[in-house]
Amino acid sequence: MIVNVQVILNGPMALIIAGTLSIVALCGKWIAAWLTQISFRYSTAQRQIIFGLSSAHAAATLAVILVGYEANIIDENILNGTIILILITCIVASFVTEKAAKKLILETNESSSVYSLADGSESEHILFPVADVSNIEKILEFIIFIKDKNSVNPISILSVVTNDEEAEKNSQIARNQLEKFVLQASASETKVSIITAVDHNVASGISRISREIMADIVVLGWPQRTGFIDRIIGKKVDSILNSIDKTIFVCQVVTPFVRLKKIVVAVPSFAEHEKGFSLWILKLSKLSQELSIPLFFYCDENTKQATNNIIKRLKIGTQISFEYFNEWDDFLILSRSVSDNDLFVLVSAKRGATSYTSHLDSLPLKLEKHFANNSKIIIYPQEFNNNINIEQFNDFSSEPLSKGIETVQKIGKEIGSIFKISSED
Repeated sequence: MIVNVQVILNGPMALIIAGTLSIVALCGKWIAAWLTQISFRYSTAQRQIIFGLSSAHAAATLAVILVGYEANIIDENILNGTIILILITCIVASFVTEKAAKKLILETNESSSVYSLADGSESEHILFPVADVSNIEKILEFIIFIKDKNSVNPISILSVVTNDEEAEKNSQIARNQLEKFVLQASASETKVSIITAVDHNVASGISRISREIMADIVVLGWPQRTGFIDRIIGKKVDSILNSIDKTIFVCQVVTPFVRLKKIVVAVPSFAEHEKGFSLWILKLSKLSQELSIPLFFYCDENTKQATNNIIKRLKIGTQISFEYFNEWDDFLILSRSVSDNDLFVLVSAKRGATSYTSHLDSLPLKLEKHFANNSKIIIYPQEFNNNINIEQFNDFSSEPLSKGIETVQKIGKEIGSIFKISSED
């Protein structure tokens, strides 16, 4: 409120001061990060992380400048210039840190995503939250196919009931509705347990139970309304995805599994650096073996190499083919390779994940519209370690910055296309 914006418009002095302060501040921090890199033999990504995390000026700078201004040591030009300095350095720090963080993950996370059969086969636990019992049978059949037969844990079917006066009554009704599906699983010698949880909302209930039973995979039904911006099992999909730090399968089974001819999998770049990468490959390969149908991967060269390494390491015996694909702007080109009797799998990513790009946000709607006759699955691989409780970070989100970046990028593309059309004319 102390800032006088008119000072900036009265002459160039405030802008000159702001530019000088910003250049000196950023250059000083970069030189310090460079000297630290040389001294400790850090990589370029590590240097950029140091620069990004240390270059922002805010609270301390503002306190010093206010003391100087109130003591009449500095004038309004320097005060305004300092406010602009804070704005510029905070924006630069955010961009640099976000970009460097992905580079650092790519450097240090080469082998962290490898899923060990020895560690996971006997303790694997799959959680299946449901709201609409009409689609349980088909999705339960899918879970039975991918479940590891060596696991001592049952498939857990979860019903979350709203915490109100009718909670106990609704819990009993939900349990009675789910009991019959225990018999279905028993026919295939698969154990199923029923869990009814009382919580204030579905997302927190699923998140809490997934941690309590230490689930490895959470399987969700496809949203009943059109579009992923609407609700899934009672809550927006974003709230569910952000509250669960597990590998998530969102499934819609249209074609009976016995009629499927092949499994088509679209994988984004850098997917191999997610923690759940090996796990979903293992599950899709197991499904391919159970149905005796081939797997077709559409991905880049690095993901292909990582996939082959995992298949060799885990000794997976299934027919797998690869096709180079990186045209996420023109995603619908894959429709030429997908028939109605194919299972289409999209490997997506949560916001902030290494493999996340803004293109992934619009793909669920495209799947629903252009692949309506296909059975389809969207996979969100686990990106956090199991011992991290992400709820403690709920107050800290880069989503506003990410949306701003995406908006600027879209505007830039539109302006570029306008100039391109003009030049062609």
